Amino acid sequence: MMQRTWVRMFLVLGGITLALGIGTYLVGKDRYLRQGPLQQTKTIIVEKGASVAKIAAYLLQSDVIDNAIIFRLGIQYYGMTAKLRAGEYAVPAKASMQSVASIIASGKTVKRRLTIAEGLLSVQILEAVRAAPGLKGDIPKSALKEGAFLPETYFYSYGDTRAALLFRMRQKLNSELIRIWRKRPQGSLLRSADEALVLASIIEKETGKSAERAHVSGVFHNRLRLGMALQSDPTVAYGVTLGKSTLNRPLSKTDLRTASPFNTYLIKGLPPTPIANPGVAAIRAAVLPIKTSDLYFVADGTGGHAFARTLREHNRNVARWRKLRKKSRDKN
Repeated sequence: MMQRTWVRMFLVLGGITLALGIGTYLVGKDRYLRQGPLQQTKTIIVEKGASVAKIAAYLLQSDVIDNAIIFRLGIQYYGMTAKLRAGEYAVPAKASMQSVASIIASGKTVKRRLTIAEGLLSVQILEAVRAAPGLKGDIPKSALKEGAFLPETYFYSYGDTRAALLFRMRQKLNSELIRIWRKRPQGSLLRSADEALVLASIIEKETGKSAERAHVSGVFHNRLRLGMALQSDPTVAYGVTLGKSTLNRPLSKTDLRTASPFNTYLIKGLPPTPIANPGVAAIRAAVLPIKTSDLYFVADGTGGHAFARTLREHNRNVARWRKLRKKSRDKN
């Protein structure tokens, strides 16, 4: 009789334990699968090498989940422990713990962007990369080379290295330069893709108007063909600073008379290196100039340029530009 009583007690206790276990499992599973506490989309960062416990604690502190223990148990139960990946992720409002875990395991990180403007010096680009949030690592000393990067918008993820992003910029420039260089017309005055890049950098600094680039290129090609000096102010300005900074003042008569490999008033032909980082449009213009008889251009006061075939016509355009500039100064 006593033995039967103990057996019944064990069966009852076992049933209670089983019921409690099932109940706990169902409650935990429900909390793992139901909506989370987030009120709006939030960006989270999972650091490289972080354990599940550390990730769970971070998510709890960030109000992404409301129970770190259930999150950890759910991760284990669904076999996600080894699948969680470092990176920056966007978690939508009301995301369940299961959804949060799936997002982290997906590896689909938030894409940040860095836009590099056309015509920047390499030192300016390196500074932009150095200041870009989320990038890591040092900038290689070999990166400081003028005309080495293609200006455009680049996407990257949190934790990417600065060296890797700069490498992508160099690779993109090389591929675009080669692609456009292959389209050069027969009998081009430019002897190499490197010369095209140098001319493109000058065109980039001379005009910001897309419609003018090929025209400016045509003028420079005419001057090269005739053995005339290019007489480009931006090259002289680059010669003063040698690319260490921008020249934040007008050129002086002394600047124009100072001998330099970049002073295209005193030398004939192209300077030895690019004077900035040109964009695709400027490279295309350098390689594919329009046919023109113009040999001169000067600012026209509207953001563009007035072109001329003769020096007399050019001098009239210069006089007009000086008059407009004087009028503008008097107003100010």
